[in-house]
Amino acid sequence: MPWYWRHFTGFIWNMMTIEEPEKAVRVRKMFGRISGSYDLMNRLMTLGRDRYWRRHVVKKAALPYGGRLLDVGSGTGDIALEALRRDSTLSVTAADFSLRMMHMGRRRPAGQKVYWCHADALKLPFPDATFDAVTSGYLVRNVIDVRQAFEEQMRVVKPGGRVVCLDTSPVPRSALRPFVVFHLKVVIPLLGHLLTRNRAAYMYLPESTQAFMAPEQVASIMRSAGLKDVSYRRFMLGTMAVHTGIRPGQR
Repeated sequence: MPWYWRHFTGFIWNMMTIEEPEKAVRVRKMFGRISGSYDLMNRLMTLGRDRYWRRHVVKKAALPYGGRLLDVGSGTGDIALEALRRDSTLSVTAADFSLRMMHMGRRRPAGQKVYWCHADALKLPFPDATFDAVTSGYLVRNVIDVRQAFEEQMRVVKPGGRVVCLDTSPVPRSALRPFVVFHLKVVIPLLGHLLTRNRAAYMYLPESTQAFMAPEQVASIMRSAGLKDVSYRRFMLGTMAVHTGIRPGQR
């Protein structure tokens, strides 16, 4: 049995040094500071719809019975735990660079059934073709190299396996755009300040949403990374998108 499948009482540590650029350090520290309120804020910011999107991610992963899932940038493990709720036979690994977020995830119900791994999304510590599917939620807009992140995910997924990505999307132009922008720029930072006393973190999150690529651009990068049959679906007035791609070959 490879070392990364052993179920310790604590975390599985990536023995390689993670060299973090300045942006990565800032983002890791920010998520560490808000780890205690992260799940509650997600529910409030999305009006509870984030649970539905994560269920959609797991469905699109199309995992086989008893399959292996890697959730990258897992945070407190929402997608990882949702996968286990749907199928308790799965072996689920949650990888993240924020130890505090993973500590919170491990304390959640069924959190000890997940294999938690401290890892860099741009240099995953797993052999090629290890997992039946790789998922991520709100990861790619925070990495410094989106294509490399997808290349790593495609590398560790088996041929025929799926890479599924949930992330935010710039607000599309529509009659409702002013209300959505108001929610992002005013309501979310205010909620963040009231509940976490960390207004800055919840100013960064809406700003990163607005500055991120459109779904068509993300799909193009996924194709350039080598994934095929790339498609996406938008949610919440176009501000969220779930992308799916398949590693060429057969299982």
